Amino acid sequence: AVDAATSLFKIGDLQTHQHTVRFTGLQPGTEYMYRVGDGSNWSEWHHFRTAAAKPEPLTFLYTGDAQNDIFSHWSRVLRAGIRFAPDASFIVHAGDLVNTGDNDKQWGEWFAAGGWIHAAIPSLPVPGNHDYPSRKLTPHWRAQFDLPENGPPGLEETCYYVDIQGVRLISLNSNEQLEEQARWLDGVLAENKSLWTVAVFHHPVFSTARGRDNAKVRAAWQPVFDKHAVDLVLQGHDHTYTRSGLMRGEGADPEKSGTVYVVSVGGSKMYKLEPKEWMKRPAEDTQFIQIIRVDGGRLRFEARTPTGRLHDAFELRKRAGQANLLVEDPALPAPVEVTGAAAAR
Repeated sequence: AVDAATSLFKIGDLQTHQHTVRFTGLQPGTEYMYRVGDGSNWSEWHHFRTAAAKPEPLTFLYTGDAQNDIFSHWSRVLRAGIRFAPDASFIVHAGDLVNTGDNDKQWGEWFAAGGWIHAAIPSLPVPGNHDYPSRKLTPHWRAQFDLPENGPPGLEETCYYVDIQGVRLISLNSNEQLEEQARWLDGVLAENKSLWTVAVFHHPVFSTARGRDNAKVRAAWQPVFDKHAVDLVLQGHDHTYTRSGLMRGEGADPEKSGTVYVVSVGGSKMYKLEPKEWMKRPAEDTQFIQIIRVDGGRLRFEARTPTGRLHDAFELRKRAGQANLLVEDPALPAPVEVTGAAAAR
């Protein structure tokens, strides 16, 4: 048995105990099971598998903002992800996990929507603006998640990175301290030895919803992505779906760099697109779950609806000394034309 570290959590009239357990000494690439209890009362048994110590095929899920109607609508997005990727090792959440960050009932919906999935598959979230009520990170965040603390001081558990089976996943906090994170990011990428690099954060470098533009995020972070040839950037916030081809800013080496930027939404809140030339496979008024599979020098990306319809798919292929090769899936149906005529809501 492993004893939990217990802390008292207070917010408003709410007072609860939060428990954290850290397992140590686990072997890589090994399946374990656990249950939670007080010695007399126990949960069901949950299974999980530790990451391999070296690069091996890896599958993970990515979801955009859950935010609204979490229990009734976002739950089906997670279930679709597990249905089409039962081998998923973890889930990336691109912010706005709930609509009101200090609302305990909404957090209860978030955990209930995942159910056993949250208990068996790790979540790697980043905070969105709705996780910053009154422009401060909700106290629920660090009370409920136990995330790496290898980011810049003051951004513990909101800016961090993990290395998993040949992928360096970098989680950024687009709500504050952009320049500080840019310097940290440059250092983290400079010593990166993983074959693949994926970044995730909330506010898009290239906005997709009508009337939106995160110029400060783009100015601070895109030059660093270009400099280190980051492969894939996963984002939320704009409540639509689209992704780019291999994009780069001015001064970037077109022969050696090019990043695919994706914006997606998982919950029920929807905005209208503002169509732009760089957009590929745009969609609105649709929930999505994304499945990402990495196998050696190939990365396959799929965006599916909760009913399983394949909306977007492409493959990135590594080429020594050159930019990635982007291969569109030839089996995809023709994209639906999106006019973006309606105002964002």
